[in-house]
Amino acid sequence: MDTSLIRSRRQSHPDGSSTTSTTSSEFTFRPPTTTTTTHTRRSEKTSASRSYEMALALVVLLPLCIFLSRWTTKMHYALPRPLTNLYDPTTGLPQLSETAMLAHAQHLSETIGYRTVGTREHAMGDKYVLEQAELIQRQCEDVVLRAANVGKTRRLQCEVWRQEGSGTHRFDMMNKRVYKHYEKLSNIILRVSDGTAAGKEHAILLNAHVDSTLPSPGAADDALSVGIQLEIARVLINTPTWEPRHAVVFLFNNAEESLQDGSHLFTTQSAIASTVRAVINLEAAGTTGPEILFQATSEEMVEAYSHVPRPYATVLANDVFQSGIILSDTDFRQFQEYGNLTGLDMAIVGSSYLYHTRKDLVENIEPGAAQHFADNVYAIVHYLTTSPSSPLPQLAKGATPVTSLYYSMLGRWFIHYEPATARKIFTVALATSLAILISTAGFDFVALVAKSIISALLSIVGAILSANVVAFIMKVLLNARMSWYSKETSCLVLYGPPTLAGALTAQYFIRSNSSSTERRHLEFATFKAFHFLFIFIGMALQALNLGSATLMTQFALVSTAATGLNAIVNSLDGRRASWTKVGLLTYVVAIVVPVVTGTQLTLGFLDIFVPLTGRMGEVAPVEHIIATITAVVVLLTGSFLLPLAHRVGRKILMNFIIILIGSTAIIMFFFAFVREPYDPMHQKRIFALHVENITTNEYHLHVAAADAGPGFDKLIDDISIRYGPPGHRALPEVMNDWNSDWDVLYPFSQFLTPYKIWLPPPPSYNSPWPSRFVITTENDEVDLLTYTRKLTLVIEHPGVIWTVIAFDAHVLSWSLDNNPMPYHTRHHLKEASFYGVTTWKVDLLITVPQENPEEDLVVNYIGIVEKGSWPGKKHEKDVGPAMELFEDMDRYLLEKTGDSADLMLLSCVGGVTHL
Repeated sequence: MDTSLIRSRRQSHPDGSSTTSTTSSEFTFRPPTTTTTTHTRRSEKTSASRSYEMALALVVLLPLCIFLSRWTTKMHYALPRPLTNLYDPTTGLPQLSETAMLAHAQHLSETIGYRTVGTREHAMGDKYVLEQAELIQRQCEDVVLRAANVGKTRRLQCEVWRQEGSGTHRFDMMNKRVYKHYEKLSNIILRVSDGTAAGKEHAILLNAHVDSTLPSPGAADDALSVGIQLEIARVLINTPTWEPRHAVVFLFNNAEESLQDGSHLFTTQSAIASTVRAVINLEAAGTTGPEILFQATSEEMVEAYSHVPRPYATVLANDVFQSGIILSDTDFRQFQEYGNLTGLDMAIVGSSYLYHTRKDLVENIEPGAAQHFADNVYAIVHYLTTSPSSPLPQLAKGATPVTSLYYSMLGRWFIHYEPATARKIFTVALATSLAILISTAGFDFVALVAKSIISALLSIVGAILSANVVAFIMKVLLNARMSWYSKETSCLVLYGPPTLAGALTAQYFIRSNSSSTERRHLEFATFKAFHFLFIFIGMALQALNLGSATLMTQFALVSTAATGLNAIVNSLDGRRASWTKVGLLTYVVAIVVPVVTGTQLTLGFLDIFVPLTGRMGEVAPVEHIIATITAVVVLLTGSFLLPLAHRVGRKILMNFIIILIGSTAIIMFFFAFVREPYDPMHQKRIFALHVENITTNEYHLHVAAADAGPGFDKLIDDISIRYGPPGHRALPEVMNDWNSDWDVLYPFSQFLTPYKIWLPPPPSYNSPWPSRFVITTENDEVDLLTYTRKLTLVIEHPGVIWTVIAFDAHVLSWSLDNNPMPYHTRHHLKEASFYGVTTWKVDLLITVPQENPEEDLVVNYIGIVEKGSWPGKKHEKDVGPAMELFEDMDRYLLEKTGDSADLMLLSCVGGVTHL
């Protein structure tokens, strides 16, 4: 017998009688009304019709998806035309010049060079920025004077300070507790106001850091932001109509890479820090594309951001960054923790392969990136300093925590709304969809939709599982880890087909386990299932107070509209059971927002996470991280196309799944045996330390990698053969809190995979360090009544920077903070000081064992030779044996790897002392 979904409808007549008509609604049996031949012909006709509809859908929808994706990509990466002139040739008014910003960045990163805290170049960067700030101050005074000469009043005042100070702070990172001590570090501060006490009472702070990290000249990170701030200051003071209601403070902090010492110095010791109401932190972790707003901590500052001309922001980035998944941090942390400030954290993140490498140069900064960044920051500053609705005065009483959901669309529109609005959207979408479903299909059809929701969940599981199976094969069986690394979107090529295969396998499973009647309605039921699933996921994310619910809000809105449109179109069709049809127009409406939003999400996630895997360490499951991210974004982007699978028979569907699996195998072969994960612009990160142990008079070369990519073991063998004694091989080391050879990079060293190569003592080398790098004690007393020891550690380190001491003790109190660990444990104390500072101290009160109160305190210590980093100091080769080795090693690895490795080379001295 043939079965169908039939709905009974009783109709009343004027004479009181009634008849019953039927339309599809509930499962019943009805006898066949045609012969077998007629039934077969109808089936063939239906099959041919559905095949035609499938072909038509693919012809229309696939080109549409490709067009939307390519168009979204173009809009996503669109940058403004870089401006070169300081003044608009037409109006004569000042304008933000990218050329000027890049000139500042180039002077800092290339003319001066590697501005590592404590080096001579670091001091030169400090001097340069002070000169530029004083130049702006003189321009400001000239502007006021010129206005007075023509009988006008320009309420404008520029003040410049060079702040200098010492301090301590605790810096927890990667589940490690680190204590910082800094000596005589500096900040350059420029405040622009109307000159009145009232105008200085409430200020917005702009922050950029002048220093660069150990292996990098830091053109984008963060010399570019320094240039942006200088340009914004220039344009503001030279704009005749700009008279600030509230002040703007430009902070050029000179110690971010040493674990945020400069921002701590300003926040805790500056006389004007108490006037700051909010902060905009300018950063870079890449060199291309638009900057992203990745942290916003108050509703007031989200509203301020809404005034930018080219927004790129999503609350999803805020959720991800604050979750700790991305192991990175900015000065924003110090402003929050010690200044209780709200604000915005913004950074260029595209092509972050070059982040913290020697190729962070101006020539690699994409044209338009600086212009985009500067235009947006300028708009925020202009609003906060001049608008009557500026929230700065209200922020003195406290900020409103972010609860709104926000995102940008195509770099043109910024959308934000309250959670209550999202709840209303979900509620209305759910109620409307249920009403449409029940009114057209009846209650009994809900069971089929529920079954399809389960299959949709299985599609998600199958997609993620399939992508991870491929990741496992690539990692374990083919030893082709990170084969996708050199191109962010190559992940889609490798993991996209298995994602689709896994998702479609779940749909094949439900189709195979459904009756013939159910199969005729599976397309519609699956379409509805994904619609309801997005609503339920969105409501769950809302319940967890996750801003990422905004993504589901978009999907719920568009799928509700598509569902309603489908019901209207089907109601116009007089054929029986037409309500189960999903029309082509319905798909067109349903896919536009998911494809556009999904493409933006895909580009954003892959731009961040793919390069990030190059510095996550060997043990991180990067293959599975990327496979999972790819599976999720592919599913989100193309979820509403999965119902199309039910327009074809099981055989065709299975053939398509087999084709996807076969394609995956071919792609895996290509990625494993043809494609290289690294190239000159997407390098493997290698860290090398030449360590002179001044206690044992031994020399070692320590080499480590920061990722799980292939080839490192072979490279280590080659390095060992070339530089180690005959017969000695590189020895793998355990990286833990007691491996003091790597303490200059602690706690980030925990991600490295280290090897140790013994080096023969250099001939004719008389080391100066045993008499210069010394740790002694002052005021050393043991109390036998309390079994405690009070002492001051004195660390003398002329010519050595970034010194670290590490020791095991139960510290009762010290001069660092009031909260030492309440038990015996390992402590790491890191120092950063201005160029020429040679001593620092720390006071301790520790317990001593009752059985041996005179027991020595064993202190491991190490530091970086100020003139001993390559290539930052390659012109200063007379500082010991390390630089000769580095010069040869750099040249050797350049030839060996074809410039596909970035090498950080540091000359370190250290030892152990018993006090």
